[in-house]
Amino acid sequence: MTSVSMALVAAATPSGGVAEKPSSARHSAVGDQNDWGADDEIGAANRLTPQLALDAAKLVTTGKTYSLGMTVDSKTPAYGHRSFRVIMTQPENPAGKPIGSTKLTYNDEVVEGWLGVGTQLNGLGHIGIDNVYYNGNRTEDFVTVQGVRKLGLEKVPPMVTRGVLLDMAAHRGVDTVPEGTAFSAAEIKAVAKRQKVTIRPGDVVLFNTGWHKLMGKDNDRFLAGGPGINRDAARYLADRGVVAVGSDTWALEVVPFEPGAGTFEVNQFLVAKKGIYVLENIQSAGLAADRVYEFMFTLGHAKYAGTTQSIINPVAIR
Repeated sequence: MTSVSMALVAAATPSGGVAEKPSSARHSAVGDQNDWGADDEIGAANRLTPQLALDAAKLVTTGKTYSLGMTVDSKTPAYGHRSFRVIMTQPENPAGKPIGSTKLTYNDEVVEGWLGVGTQLNGLGHIGIDNVYYNGNRTEDFVTVQGVRKLGLEKVPPMVTRGVLLDMAAHRGVDTVPEGTAFSAAEIKAVAKRQKVTIRPGDVVLFNTGWHKLMGKDNDRFLAGGPGINRDAARYLADRGVVAVGSDTWALEVVPFEPGAGTFEVNQFLVAKKGIYVLENIQSAGLAADRVYEFMFTLGHAKYAGTTQSIINPVAIR
């Protein structure tokens, strides 16, 4: 993390915790918000149904596909401690020495890195409140060095549903929305009305801000902040019954955080309290350029057991 973003997080974090409420209230809030039973581990993904997939398929009129994931390499800007690199090997034919009568050669790569790099899916075991995660799961009960025993992404079904893009940059008449710009529920409603779309239960809602354009050009600024939704907007989206919320930023929520907000409190609310998935660094420029505001959203992530994040390449189809 850059020194600027470290300072932002430190300044927003109260001494001894990440939220303003007493710990007992936090624990109750996390444990009481679930709608799918005490044993549930997939949260808002329970809203995904075959009918939603069928309805989303009806939105496909041209067959044009949009890759929403970015290419990841060792230079990809990433939050804090995270990094990524590929190590190429030829374990049985070093230096290109062929194998057998047909002279077989092959390459085998080793990936050394964090799963929270580039376009990513944040699962329900990723963000908690004072060591309590979605559905009241406590760190000491499910987190191990080998991975999480509950809330792992391997349990999350494929997401095939209606996607909605809200083009905040176009709404504000700018190429890139500045850092620290908070999107409220009222603005979300205004953009949706302008684009003639509604947000429905089971949707995946994506925000286009233009912030991703800083990647590779000004990585320090990119990682130091960004535009995003505020707590009011998060509550509104949760009330609409969405499955996931994403953006072309690294945090989804506004950074610096809005006055009075805790550290990544929007992410805490969506993930830990409401079981809603977060998508970061979504490459939404193509959809925005074509003014595609509703589409078939598809995501089948890698099913690494015990993980809480995954590098992804969602696909929008219109």
